[in-house]
Amino acid sequence: MLLLRLFFAFLIFAPSLALAIPTNAPTPGYTRVAIETSVGTIVIAADSKRAPRTSANFLTYVDDGRFDGVIFYRAARRKSQPKLGLIQGGIDTDLRRSLPPIRHEPTSETGIRHLDATVSMARPNRPNSATGNFFITIGATPNMDARDAYIGYAAFGHLVAGMDVVKTILAAPTCCGSGPMRGQMIVKPIRIIRARRLDGRPTPSRAPKPWLLGLKRTAK
Repeated sequence: MLLLRLFFAFLIFAPSLALAIPTNAPTPGYTRVAIETSVGTIVIAADSKRAPRTSANFLTYVDDGRFDGVIFYRAARRKSQPKLGLIQGGIDTDLRRSLPPIRHEPTSETGIRHLDATVSMARPNRPNSATGNFFITIGATPNMDARDAYIGYAAFGHLVAGMDVVKTILAAPTCCGSGPMRGQMIVKPIRIIRARRLDGRPTPSRAPKPWLLGLKRTAK
């Protein structure tokens, strides 16, 4: 009789339990990261199986708190289709938050193409130079894939949730910049409040965190 009561109780509460299950469940080989911004939260999944070096680098920045308090500073809209393009964020030029550059993982090696909602590493115009800046595509950008002698960019994951937030950032007013970024710098950069893992255990590095020194002094 007790087992029967428990069974019926489960039937009553089952719908609410189902609603509590995350719609974006963990997937083997991927690590989800929630990026909380001043305009909403973005969730991405890093592909640790196909892009292990790049994903590990990104997750170290997350686990160290190196993305907490930085910004999305670039919104690159296509001239012909301004609702498509990419947004870019991360440590920008703050060397206090930077880890050593990583070896490039081209799309020809990983098989991760720059499709819509792809997450990839930004880098200077030289190989093996990516550190703590990344971008998210809105619309496919195959010109960033490796081909022939062109090394392209290191795509390492995809957007899981928050495309509305990404599109809000893409639509932000821009100005200034130089070279390829001319006219693409966000006038009022979007703040990244914090980034955190949703899957697995954090594995922070032992590298120094000089950007925190000023915060500690201010807090006293």
